[in-house]
Amino acid sequence: MALEPPSTAADIRHRIWTELQRATVDRHHEWRTPVLATTGLDGLPQARTVVLRAADATASQLSFFTDRRSPKVADLQAVPAAALVFWSKRLSWQLRVRVATQVHTEGPLVDKAWARVSQSAAAGDYLTPQAPGSDLNGLAVQAPGTHHLAVVNASIEHIDWLELGREGHRRARLTHDALVWLVP
Repeated sequence: MALEPPSTAADIRHRIWTELQRATVDRHHEWRTPVLATTGLDGLPQARTVVLRAADATASQLSFFTDRRSPKVADLQAVPAAALVFWSKRLSWQLRVRVATQVHTEGPLVDKAWARVSQSAAAGDYLTPQAPGSDLNGLAVQAPGTHHLAVVNASIEHIDWLELGREGHRRARLTHDALVWLVP
C-alpha cells in the first residue's frame, strides 16, 4: 500500500527524517548513499558517493565516515560548506541538503565509531597503509596498521525538497524552523 503524499510542512519534515533515519540502518534504502559535493582545494567542484551513517533530527545533523587521508577531508577542512544530494525513485523525491561540515579525526566520537566499524567487513577500508587515490606504483599491499577513520558531521542549513508527481510537482525549502513553498 502506497503512502499518502505529505500535505503539511510538519508531514514533509517528519517523512524526510523518517526516511533519512531508515537509510542509516537499511543497506538497500535509496538514501543510504547520497552524493557529497564539495569545493576542491583547486577551487573546482568535487562529487562522490558516501554512506549515510547517522541522521539526528533533533540536532539537524547527518554523519558519514571517511578515511582521514582522503582528499575530501582536506576539501572539507578548507571549505566546510558542502551539499548532499539524495534521490528516491520509490518516493519520486530529490533532496538537496546544504550543510556545514565538521571533520573529526580523533577523540571519543571517532573511537566510538571505530569500535563499531572495526567489527565489520568495512574495517579494512580504514586500515590501508596508502591513502585513498594513491598510486600503487607496483607496491605490494602491506599489512594493515593503525586505522584512519574520520567522522564527518554535517549540520543542515537547509533542505531543498522536490517531489515529482503525475498531477504536478511540488518543491519546498526547509530550514530548522520554517518551510517555504517554491516553484518546482
